Amino acid sequence: MRGYTRHQLKEDKLADAAKGTVNWAEHHRKLVSVASTVVLVAAALGVGGWALLQWQEQKASFALGTALRTYQRPLRPAGTPADPEFPSFASATERAQTARTEFQKIAEQYSYTRSGKMARYYVGVTAMEGGDPAAAERELKAVIQSGDKDLAPLGKLALATFYRSQKRDAEAIQLYRELIDNPSESVPKATAQLELGSLYEEKQPDEAGKLYQQIQAENSASVAGEIAAARMSRLAK
Repeated sequence: MRGYTRHQLKEDKLADAAKGTVNWAEHHRKLVSVASTVVLVAAALGVGGWALLQWQEQKASFALGTALRTYQRPLRPAGTPADPEFPSFASATERAQTARTEFQKIAEQYSYTRSGKMARYYVGVTAMEGGDPAAAERELKAVIQSGDKDLAPLGKLALATFYRSQKRDAEAIQLYRELIDNPSESVPKATAQLELGSLYEEKQPDEAGKLYQQIQAENSASVAGEIAAARMSRLAK
């Protein structure tokens, strides 16, 4: 994943217009006085709001890091007892369910922060891995509908994976096509093409081959091009 971004202060634009020429100097003086007061108050509120948001983001970021460590804990072999000194999980499902609880809390408590929005994405992912398909679809759709330029594409990619696991290939294909037509930094065009190609391989190998050829042509010197070439070779066997 990409690193967390800083929130920037957006100052309000204040405008006022004075009409008339009677006692213009006095009127202008009053306007300047009032405007100055408003600007000072707005600036104070803006700085205070920015500081609060930064503080909230720091707390959310720390909590997100903790939740991610839970999500990345190792799985222990079947029959192996838990070791309190080295946290682990008996299964991927158990790990996802535990991490989901942590991500959910962050998403609800810090919903307006960058880390809180990222936690919402992980709620969807862990719901999918934890065996709660209804929640997975709901949460991932919410991430997509947020319109976030980085997280929305990731939400589409995850939702496409979910649809594939549910044998809803037509819906997965639609999402992959949308990602191909609207590439982003978080989900480049070639990434979506490779995922779509892997979906096509089983039932439509010819379509998969066409996609891999296109990826090779457009990414000849990249890892994506190498992956496409390897898959082409596999299809030829």
